[in-house]
Amino acid sequence: MVTEVFTRKYCDPHAVREEKVEASEVIQFAWEGAIREVDACEECFKEHQVKLEPLVDYSRPVKKRRATKKAAADNGGAASGDE
Repeated sequence: MVTEVFTRKYCDPHAVREEKVEASEVIQFAWEGAIREVDACEECFKEHQVKLEPLVDYSRPVKKRRATKKAAADNGGAASGDE
């Protein structure tokens, strides 16, 4: 005999207000040096995304750093000395 158990996750921000809204998303945030997760509905998830930046932004590759001012000054001085 096979028995299935279904557990529903409820939105934690709504649960604070004593409302039962089914959660479909997970919000990640940093707290005291650790990454924590909170169950959230779509509305709360979108609100969180608008208010706060994500912990890690993978949308852009890391760019190379430009030459430092000291290196630029050395190159500029050498170029002006040649003239």
